[in-house]
Amino acid sequence: MSINIPKGEFLGHPKGLFLLFTTEMWERFSYYGMRALLVLTLIAGTEANNAGFGWDRSEALVLYGWYTGLVYFTPLIGGWLADNYIGQRKSIIIGGLLMAAGQFTLAASIPGNLPLFYFGLVLIILGNGFFKPNISTMVGDLYGEHDNRRDGAFTIFYMGINVGAFLAPLVCSTLGEDPDFGWKYGYVAAGVGMVLSVIIQLVFANKYLGSVGVQPSAKLSLEQDGGQKKPLTAEEKDRLRVIFMLFIFVVLFWASFEQAGGLMNIYASEKTDRVVDAFNFEVPAGWFQSLNPLYIVILAPIFSLLWIKLGSKNPATPIKMVFGLLLTAIGFLFMVGAVVEQQSSGMASMWWLCAAYLFHTMGELCISPVGLSMTTKLSPLRLASLMMGVWFLINFFANLLAGVVGSFAEELGEMSIFGGIAAANVIFALILWPLSGRLVEWMHGAESYHQSPTVKDELETASEAV
Repeated sequence: MSINIPKGEFLGHPKGLFLLFTTEMWERFSYYGMRALLVLTLIAGTEANNAGFGWDRSEALVLYGWYTGLVYFTPLIGGWLADNYIGQRKSIIIGGLLMAAGQFTLAASIPGNLPLFYFGLVLIILGNGFFKPNISTMVGDLYGEHDNRRDGAFTIFYMGINVGAFLAPLVCSTLGEDPDFGWKYGYVAAGVGMVLSVIIQLVFANKYLGSVGVQPSAKLSLEQDGGQKKPLTAEEKDRLRVIFMLFIFVVLFWASFEQAGGLMNIYASEKTDRVVDAFNFEVPAGWFQSLNPLYIVILAPIFSLLWIKLGSKNPATPIKMVFGLLLTAIGFLFMVGAVVEQQSSGMASMWWLCAAYLFHTMGELCISPVGLSMTTKLSPLRLASLMMGVWFLINFFANLLAGVVGSFAEELGEMSIFGGIAAANVIFALILWPLSGRLVEWMHGAESYHQSPTVKDELETASEAV
């Protein structure tokens, strides 16, 4: 049985891509709206006008690390269940309902019901496991193995993620940080976003997705192989080796990037001058969480066109990731500048944060959508959702690391943390660069515009790209 994809395109892509775009947009609205509130809710005083749980910063950052880590651990389980038993379509509905219930449970826990708050987090963690790997896999399923539209499709899909992520803090943080409303209403807004995601998927999936995601991919692969389970071929093993080797470097990137919702969020709240004098208005700390997705929506089409314009000189995936690590390092150097100003004048300008998020975003565009596309290209069909779960599993380790690193800020100071993160990204970039040629060889033509580049080739390509 083959996958039935309805005919008809929009902007050169199957219409189902834009359904998945919208479904993911509202799910990410829910997730990022809640993420912008989590640490601030935990550290808000119990006697404040907008009461929270009264935790200290280090405790809140450790919980943030565990929560955001576990959110990316459960996709490994959800991907396996979808591949082998329930299919991607059912999985994302189950996941969406669990996450909506989790957001409303968080709202009900305020003020002061910590066990209920924990239960809400558990529901979101479980729901994300069913939802996250499977919707990404379905994007890949809309395209044939050598369809050159796939990378562009993931860039469009990534824009959907970030439209939701941009809107979320503007709505949820505005409600949550306003004492007239309170944290409760921020979480309610996040829950409403998740409900919209589920409704859109239920109403339009059959029309625009056909049979995509209905049948477990392991069963579909078995039918295509004549009912025989086959061991991994040497080529498949090489391709999986590439995925796992690149994961090592991506862990560092996400551990750095996820300071946004933790240490950088607290820094924006407590040590940044957020007052716009011309309007006598103080920017809510959570609004800075919208900078990254705003930059993505602006820059993603530019990056996509850049990769297309480079044609045969398009840098290989490992080299794009080198660029991503270096750009991330530059972003943290701006945070070092913020600390220098704050130590001398008492508060840092918000423009340091704006610049840091800009470079982090450019780094993300060189790593995250590229990595999603790479995972779908290199994974055997029978392991598609499982490997997407493994891709998200790296965020589990990265977020745990991010929480631990951020929690040392009080002991070591923000200067040491931000400077150390910048240095680590540069070191990892210098390690990855000379490995790129061998990694592309192991892809066995998955990136068909590359012919096993040498380090010299990649240096020349990088120079032209810059």
